[in-house]
Amino acid sequence: MKSLIVIGIILLGLGSLLFYLNDMAIDLRVVYGALSGVGIGLIIGGLVGYVSKGNAVKEAQLRREFKQLQKEKEELEQQRLETIHKENSSSL
Repeated sequence: MKSLIVIGIILLGLGSLLFYLNDMAIDLRVVYGALSGVGIGLIIGGLVGYVSKGNAVKEAQLRREFKQLQKEKEELEQQRLETIHKENSSSL
């Protein structure tokens, strides 16, 4: 995602640089606009991708922690049942 932002900034800068270096030539405005538009699109896309990836990573971390807690709960219940079973066996 970061590379998209860098490429977008480069294209935006290139479009702006060419626009101002050629004395704002009319015949190449489409090229300048395309470079700038693609640059802006890549910057915005990179930012959106970076944010959504961060959310997905956090969500996956929460799922892993939840599964770990469920395993620990099952193990504790198993130990409790074994302890209760041993106490009942020894009281007989």
